[in-house]
Amino acid sequence: RVTEHVVDVGDRAAVKRYAAEALAQHPGLNIVINNAGVALMGRFDEATEADFDWLMAINFGGVVASTRAFLPALAKRPEAHIVNLSSVFGIVAPPGQTAYSAAKFAVRGFTEALRHEMAGSKVRVSTVHPGGIATGIAGHARRAASISAERQVEAAARFATIAKTTPDAAAERIIQGIERNEPRILIGRDARVIDLIQRVLPVRYLPVLQRLTGNQPPPANAPGQPADQARKATP
Repeated sequence: RVTEHVVDVGDRAAVKRYAAEALAQHPGLNIVINNAGVALMGRFDEATEADFDWLMAINFGGVVASTRAFLPALAKRPEAHIVNLSSVFGIVAPPGQTAYSAAKFAVRGFTEALRHEMAGSKVRVSTVHPGGIATGIAGHARRAASISAERQVEAAARFATIAKTTPDAAAERIIQGIERNEPRILIGRDARVIDLIQRVLPVRYLPVLQRLTGNQPPPANAPGQPADQARKATP
């Protein structure tokens, strides 16, 4: 039996109401998969404080709110599992992803600490780190005011060329990870490669990643100068 609920996961009160509804309609509910994700295009000095807070409220705040809302009921089940989606950008942090990486690193840290706290209980906890998944997240990203629609289209096209894993394949991998009780679930060959590179080069991985993906670093621009202008001025 499947039910659908439309919820703003950035609204803690709404998440709490949703959890009560879901538990009432599904008394045996024992797996919660938190997959809250939006994207923001722009460097830290291009995005506004409101842009940054908007992403954090959804990508990190939504995960925390849902976990808090469901955990008391899950703790009463004979067995239960909480699965929180981070990202490969919760393992590495490329330029242009300050807000997204901040949120996904936060999800990773929160989930790992929660797993340690739940050790010995009936609640198992896993973190998921997908690589490039063929979704519309890049094309539907919020963009900083200084970023043109053309630049967003270009970025979405580049993302599409490297996002090889389908959503269905990602879902199957998550289910497999739950069945195996994997603490960290990597999705896609790219995620496994990135994880390995970060382990070998923990603070100097960026040039290797840029060569592998064909993405060059965004042009350095002075604070307050739009990156599009900086790019036009670059020989």
